[in-house]
Parts: sequence; C-alpha cells; structure tokens
Amino acid sequence: MLFGICNLSIVPLRAEECDSSEMSSQLLFGEHFEIIEKQKNWSKIRLSFDHFEGYIDNKQYVEIPADFYTSLCSEIPTYSGEILDFVTNEKSELTTIALGAQLPFFKEGKLKLGNATYAYDSAVFHGVLPKAEILKTAFTYLNTPFLWGGKSPFGIDAAGFTQIVYKLCGYQLLRTPIAQSTQGEVLSFIEESEPGDLAFFDDEFGEIIHVGIVLNDYNIIHAHGKVRIDTLDHSGIFNTDLQKHTHKLRVIKKVL
Repeated sequence: MLFGICNLSIVPLRAEECDSSEMSSQLLFGEHFEIIEKQKNWSKIRLSFDHFEGYIDNKQYVEIPADFYTSLCSEIPTYSGEILDFVTNEKSELTTIALGAQLPFFKEGKLKLGNATYAYDSAVFHGVLPKAEILKTAFTYLNTPFLWGGKSPFGIDAAGFTQIVYKLCGYQLLRTPIAQSTQGEVLSFIEESEPGDLAFFDDEFGEIIHVGIVLNDYNIIHAHGKVRIDTLDHSGIFNTDLQKHTHKLRVIKKVL
C-alpha cells in the first residue's frame, strides 16, 4: 500500500482522472491519504479523515512512508487558524496555506511533511473545543463564495462548510450532506435544537442535498451562493434576501 500527503495549499480532488472532470472535493495542505491506484498521471486516493475517494494529479502530492502515515493518523491534529497564511521550508521558500490546513507533528513552531520541515508561527486549532466554538468558527466563513467540492475560505460547498467547521473544533463529519445525515441523533422538533446542531434538507425526490448549522433564535448558517445566515422554520430555510423558502427541511440532528 502506498500513502501520500498534500504539500500544496489547495488541490482539487476529481471524480475521474482528468483535469476537466468534476471537482468532488479538495485537499488542503497537510491532508494525508492512502493511494488506492497509481497511474501515469493520476492517483485514486482515499482520505484518512473521512475516507472520501477521488483522483488527484500526481504532481500535486508527495509520497510518505507507511510509518509516517500511521503516526500521523494516531496524533491529535493541529490546524492552521488564519484565513490565509504561509509556511516556510529549510530554504526559506514560502507555501501559502488556508484556514484548516493540517500541520503534521506540529511542535514549537515546526511541522514535518514527509522529509521536509516547515516553520509556522500563527494561530492554530488543536484538540476538542467546546460546542460554542463551532458557531464562532462558522462565522469566520461568512460570505465565502459557494464552490461545488470546495472546503476552503475561498470557495466552499454546503457539506464542506459544515465538515471543516466541525473539523477545526475537533469533531469528525463525513463529506457529503447525505453521509453527514447518517451521523448523530434525530431531534423530533425544531424547538429541541440547539446552536451547533445540523439541519438537513431534501429535494423533491426525498434525497438529502443540503446541510447547515443551527444558530440561536431560529437562524441557520449555510453555504448557498455564499456562506450566509437565513431563517430556519418548520418548512425549511427562508431566504431573507429573496423573501421565499429555498430549502425544504428534512431532519435536524444533534451530532455532538
């Protein structure tokens, strides 16, 4: 089995092995994965964090030894805490990183990425944080543009938003709305929900296609055009700009 790690800021993870294929997700700096199948130009990978699979360009990652991968899987991760920052290697070369980049084996301002050592001296997220931090972290992404497959402050989709917010606070969510809807405890009524719970929404065929984070006073923060705050009621999401409902409520779940 081969293993790899993302050594660039934001890398597309594609549904098929070509540049024109749909971007199903992204890798942020420091994310590690199993290499399921390595071809000439592309590799099919499985992310360690959520087991999401897709194709990545072979030029956009580095291979790591099995023991490095195993150790990385067992450590309590540290993530960058700035919207945009950078790390520097031994040659003083800069690599930009976005909020949520993983800092492998971070200690005293240093991190290791395979054989390379980098320096980083800004804010970090580490360990399991109180549920209240989920809301604070979510507000950091306000007005981030919607991007299918995105999970960075420069473009994000609905499940990418909920996943990265929970991830930074030390909690694990899966990658898609329908997968996230399998996690946690179902709440019978909207009145039972608390800030930080997840609300899921379905289409006319009953398939869950959208997710957001419940706020105080029957509001919700979610990625729809951009990360925005709207009203949540028994019918679904009422868009305050359009003055109409845009998403039909399916279920609210307490994940924590």
